[in-house]
Amino acid sequence: MPIKNLADRWGGVSITLHWLTALMILGLVVVGFLMQELANSPTKIQVYGLHKSIGLTVLALTVARLLWRLFAGVPQPVPGTPRWQAWASGATHGALYLVLLAMPVSGWLYNSASGFPLKWFGLFALPKLSGYDADVKAFALAAHETLFLVLAAIVTLHALAAFKHHYFDRDRTLARMLPLIKPPAPAARDNSTGA
Repeated sequence: MPIKNLADRWGGVSITLHWLTALMILGLVVVGFLMQELANSPTKIQVYGLHKSIGLTVLALTVARLLWRLFAGVPQPVPGTPRWQAWASGATHGALYLVLLAMPVSGWLYNSASGFPLKWFGLFALPKLSGYDADVKAFALAAHETLFLVLAAIVTLHALAAFKHHYFDRDRTLARMLPLIKPPAPAARDNSTGA
């Protein structure tokens, strides 16, 4: 597997960053729902700290992914992809990157406006984006929750499109992000004349 992206496939760095981000988002969802159910306790503080640290890591990975895309480029759509699908894919990816940047920043802002310290896995502190402010806190929390719903919708659309390409179009769109999966066999064509 190449490290850098090629015209017809994703490289190892892009694949690793993609799936690492996906796993972390899944972890954030699980931890996010879990922490809301916990009673106030030192455990709840630790779980919140874990959620914040993973969120900051997703922010860093997203910046790394964008920089890598600038350096390594992106594969071309698979041959035969309609122009509107290529445009929709680009728009979806753009929206996904925007949400992956905005959501952790909204959480960071919420934490800052709440007056809490922010440490990445307890290793170092990050600067506050705001002083204590109830209005900013309410805005940031609403933004964070709304962005979660937007992220869920975009990720669902992204996954459905990948499965459509793999199982219905039977092209390499999904397979080139999963290099261990063989590309699907071309769909059988009906060559009957009907006569």
